Amino acid sequence: MAGAAINILRLARAGIVLAQHGIRFVPKGMPVPLPLRAASLITAPLRLVTSAFLRETPREKRVSAALSQLGPSYVKLGQFLATRADVIGPELAADLRHLQDKAEPFPMAEARAAIERALGGKLEDHFIEFGPPVAAASIAQVHKAYVLENGRKKAVAVKILRPNIEKRFARDLDSYYFAANLIERLYPPARRLRPVAVVDNLKHTTDLEMDLRLEAAAISEIADNIATDEGFRVPGVDWQRTAKRVLTLEWIDGTPISHRDALRAKGFDTDAIGLTVIRTFLRHAMRDGFFHADMHQGNLFVDEQGKVVAVDFGIVGRLGIAERRFLAEILHGLITRDYHRAAVIHFEAGYVPPHHTVEEFAQAM
Repeated sequence: MAGAAINILRLARAGIVLAQHGIRFVPKGMPVPLPLRAASLITAPLRLVTSAFLRETPREKRVSAALSQLGPSYVKLGQFLATRADVIGPELAADLRHLQDKAEPFPMAEARAAIERALGGKLEDHFIEFGPPVAAASIAQVHKAYVLENGRKKAVAVKILRPNIEKRFARDLDSYYFAANLIERLYPPARRLRPVAVVDNLKHTTDLEMDLRLEAAAISEIADNIATDEGFRVPGVDWQRTAKRVLTLEWIDGTPISHRDALRAKGFDTDAIGLTVIRTFLRHAMRDGFFHADMHQGNLFVDEQGKVVAVDFGIVGRLGIAERRFLAEILHGLITRDYHRAAVIHFEAGYVPPHHTVEEFAQAM
């Protein structure tokens, strides 16, 4: 009972923060269980009172602001749900795409302590220079530092997990599981959306992100896979300065792929770069069965040689031989507009519930 009460209080706090940002609990036109409808009614006056203060904030950015205030696990939950319009509806999914994984950096003293605990000795034993954070996200932050390699000064990127982030995520995930189980038990129509499985997936993803050795291993594996590929590369891993909570990589001096004007000013063909990104992803997914699963524009740069460089391999995906065949046939069907064949493959793969017909699905496609 104590655990349930704590989870209820945590979820109530989250509900209040969402209400303060003017966010509806009940999506328009969607049937909802009685407890959620009651929560919406209780917080309606709060939304009314705060609405005057929110006029300057665009509606589509209020969800992002609320989740950022609630903390890193809510940011991750929001990013994950942004890909699940089938669960939360297209309007909320669209709003969540504005969510930026940015956070206040933690102090340099804590960064130093984390490195010394993870690698042993003093920070100066590992880095000849260590600068302030250059990027801070919900799970980790990145510093630019320098090491001596063969007598030469070399720039590196040092990624450090936030202090106590594992405990904070474990606490919030417990609340998510409590809510998901409650929804499945009290509202049978929601069971088809498998809310507990959604939280399972989120937990699996964040567990992987919180062991930076796994990210280092993913980078090394992809580097081996692409050794003979052109136009794409990944940072080199400094294994000597990598541990569970600290990851050291080659520093990437590149232009963000989203800066199209800057790339063109440097003489790069942005259409060719876009084609490289598409071909790279498909090559990794269908040739290797192992791919960067968070390959958005914030994680892609173009170096001085015109190569696309991917960073942040905390989330990667794997596909078996059968899944690769399904993906290839579906893409071929869509490209050639053979929608019936693409529909058949969806059914063979089990991606579409059997109560639909192939013909209906082909027509929808």
